[in-house]
Amino acid sequence: MHSTESALLRIFNDIFLSCDSGESVILILLDLTAAFDTVDHEILISRLEQCVGITGVALKWFRSYLTKQTFSVRLGNCESSRAPLSHGVPQGSILGPILFSLYLLPLGSIFRKHRLSFHCYADDCQIYVPLKKKDGSSVNRLQTCLEDVKSWLALNFLCFNVSKTEVMVFRPASTAVPCVDLQSLKSFCKPEIVNLGFKMDPELKLESQIGLVVRSSFFHLRQLAKIKHFLMRQQFETVIHAFVTVRLDYCNSLYFGVSRSSVFRLQLVQNAASRLLTGTRRYEHITPVLYSLHWLPVHFRIHFKLLLFVFKCLSNAAPVYLSELLHPYIPSRSLRSADQ
Repeated sequence: MHSTESALLRIFNDIFLSCDSGESVILILLDLTAAFDTVDHEILISRLEQCVGITGVALKWFRSYLTKQTFSVRLGNCESSRAPLSHGVPQGSILGPILFSLYLLPLGSIFRKHRLSFHCYADDCQIYVPLKKKDGSSVNRLQTCLEDVKSWLALNFLCFNVSKTEVMVFRPASTAVPCVDLQSLKSFCKPEIVNLGFKMDPELKLESQIGLVVRSSFFHLRQLAKIKHFLMRQQFETVIHAFVTVRLDYCNSLYFGVSRSSVFRLQLVQNAASRLLTGTRRYEHITPVLYSLHWLPVHFRIHFKLLLFVFKCLSNAAPVYLSELLHPYIPSRSLRSADQ
């Protein structure tokens, strides 16, 4: 249900709505240093019991899982004696990011107190708020909130890395420059930011993101061409999907509305991949080849992903923050077609 794409889709939606209303939006990406390694086990168990309501045998399972771990230090052939591990959750495990998200639950109340929109995905936290022209109150709320967040993180053994905090201002197309005073936040403004592995720019044209996808995809296609004769066609197609198609499909619902020229650049990647797989010559028509491979063209893949999210929202299989954006149409008058 919850993924980086669903999180970014909600954030993009909120930014576009504010910009369409003539308001700028300031987005702040918070950076936590070694976040998973400093989680206090006793505080986490308290969160599970008081905030989530886990008690009894289930809570004992978590306590046993967290407190029975030990660690040692090895340097060359020398190894220290083992000691109990009182902090940290495994970052590479399935349970680790979930436990860390539960550890950060009280952080949401701080954002709500300052009337800020926020989104947390594992250790990636971001806050954003619309800014009206010549309105400094929103910036003041942001600065006060950041101070409160910094204090809360310190009390919970987490480190807020101020130097790696990134700020970006999104503005309506009719506004040439931000019309707000960012005060001390101005030094953190970036021309581009990477948010959950996706490049964002102030105009949300996504040209940098698409350029990155195109360059990395063509690089991998050139490398894959060297091993093509070692693999059967079905195996080679699997490898192409693993190294190229996944890049075209990552968060591709966010490409909806970008320029045709940008989508065409992505389509050239898919065309090149299909030619490499089938041995089709450069000047031969590519549409029949894509049809024979059952590969949807890029612009159809974008539409398909959005329709898939809509279906999940209607089927209660999507996160609440997406489902609440859809409002079913209820006609004011009963129609004869309503019974059909």
